[in-house]
Amino acid sequence: MRQAGGFTLLEVMASLAIFGLIAAAGVAVMAYAADSQGVLRERMDRLGELQRARALLRTDLSQAAVRLVRRADGSAGRHAFIGGRPGEAGPLFAFVRRGHENPDGAARASLEYVEYRIADGRLERSARASLDSATAPAARVLLDGITAARVAYFTDRAWNDGWRGGATTLPEAVELELELESVGRVRQRFLLPGMAP
Repeated sequence: MRQAGGFTLLEVMASLAIFGLIAAAGVAVMAYAADSQGVLRERMDRLGELQRARALLRTDLSQAAVRLVRRADGSAGRHAFIGGRPGEAGPLFAFVRRGHENPDGAARASLEYVEYRIADGRLERSARASLDSATAPAARVLLDGITAARVAYFTDRAWNDGWRGGATTLPEAVELELELESVGRVRQRFLLPGMAP
């Protein structure tokens, strides 16, 4: 008489142990993939913010116009382009730009006064509703997590870390270098009107 075949207790325990090891490895791989996806999504969001800020800076600076404006107190401005340094009081850049959109056809100029500032580790942009004697609205945050910044201005065939200003002059190019959390150092150069690419 033949005995019925089956698995011994030892064989069942060994197969369960092997299955447990395979399942644990699978869970570990899935957890790693989920963590990597989260980190990648966060990094892509950060790079998207950087690209949007760069596009806005490039658009504004490439349409800079030589035009003096009156300050909020009504006094006359002396510089067509205000170029500051990070950490100083006042704007990082302040200038008039052309090409202000007017989809409603309102009676207003196509010029817009914009200011960029670095405040509390954030790059902020504000734009006045009118050019002269108006106060800027609340600033829009373009980037945050800025740990260090440096700016340089190209004029007279040389890069300078300060802009001397002038009523009828603009820098030829602006270089902005930012140290960003989770990204690192980013250096960007922007040409102003009248410069060939």
